Amino acid sequence: MAEVTTQISSSVNALMREFEIVTHNLANVSTIGYKRRCNAFSKSLESRRTGRDSYSPGGIDVESAFDFSQGNIVETGRGLDFALYGRGFFVIETPSGPLYTRNGVFNTNQNGQIVDSSGRIVAGSAGPITIPANILPSQLSVTGDGSISAGEVTLGKFRLVDFQDNEKKLVPAGDNCCRMPQKDITPVSAENIIVKHRYQEASNVNMIDELVDMLMVSRLYEANMKFVAAQREASGSILSVAMG
Repeated sequence: MAEVTTQISSSVNALMREFEIVTHNLANVSTIGYKRRCNAFSKSLESRRTGRDSYSPGGIDVESAFDFSQGNIVETGRGLDFALYGRGFFVIETPSGPLYTRNGVFNTNQNGQIVDSSGRIVAGSAGPITIPANILPSQLSVTGDGSISAGEVTLGKFRLVDFQDNEKKLVPAGDNCCRMPQKDITPVSAENIIVKHRYQEASNVNMIDELVDMLMVSRLYEANMKFVAAQREASGSILSVAMG
């Protein structure tokens, strides 16, 4: 009985965590460059919905990861909007180390350097990318590899990186960014990626899918609670018989 109770407790905690993940995804359905979070349990929901697998209380896997599937590319016409098509990330420089993001909605600081929405420098291949004060964002031209120029003047090139098979090890770092927790893993230069100038990459959250997952989580939570209630009732009956 104690082992079953432990399994149920683990299952309920996992379902609560899953519910938090789903609600967080739904809250970011309109966030530019957002990548939905999922875990092994999320991936198993589809098989349970289609009847290919049966559910028994306990044993839910809570290991979570990003879903880095491509979001829709939306044209904005804004001179400092950049979308990534393919695998890879922009690099954001911070005092505690580099962060990685797909959100290419940028601005410039007082020094003309390209920065993210939090004012942090967006890394270029040779350092910060600076736009002279006499050049407007509308005058910029950007090639598919991330090279930025204004007329005949080359201003810099985005540093674009890819973690390849280690991508699944990235963890959230806030502000729609992620980081690599393992210091011995370093990214490589992104190759199969295209920078789209004056575009944004939309969130890859599908609202219908998330709502279906939320419904499934609620039902599984209810199933666990009913199982617990049944176990308590059975234990109570046994105790009543024993007490005469």
